Amino acid sequence: MSNPDELLVAISAAVESERSNQMSLTVVVGGAVITGRLAPEAMWRERVAEVLKGSDRLGLFSDVFARGPRGNRPGPGEAPTHLHFHLARILQGSLGIPETGGMYRVAIKDVSAWTVGDLSYFDG
Repeated sequence: MSNPDELLVAISAAVESERSNQMSLTVVVGGAVITGRLAPEAMWRERVAEVLKGSDRLGLFSDVFARGPRGNRPGPGEAPTHLHFHLARILQGSLGIPETGGMYRVAIKDVSAWTVGDLSYFDG
């Protein structure tokens, strides 16, 4: 989207202000379908930093996420520009990758379609 969807920006702002991770969302970005729960940016960065810190090869990158721009907070009056997914999967066919869920950051302006809820497949 050349102009970010105002409703999607408002949903992201509500997640940021409430510090909640209970909002499930499914988006289409560049043809990929990503489904999962939104998290506030600071919470998302903290979790990514924890995962990286535990890695022998990637531990030095944990500080990049822990610090974050503007102390992990949007500036006063700034609208969120990204969605921060945790426990998220990229849906492909009947698979969700990764099965356990991952951490994804998506630019709101790049979302071409979205729906409330976490989509999942059941083999039945």
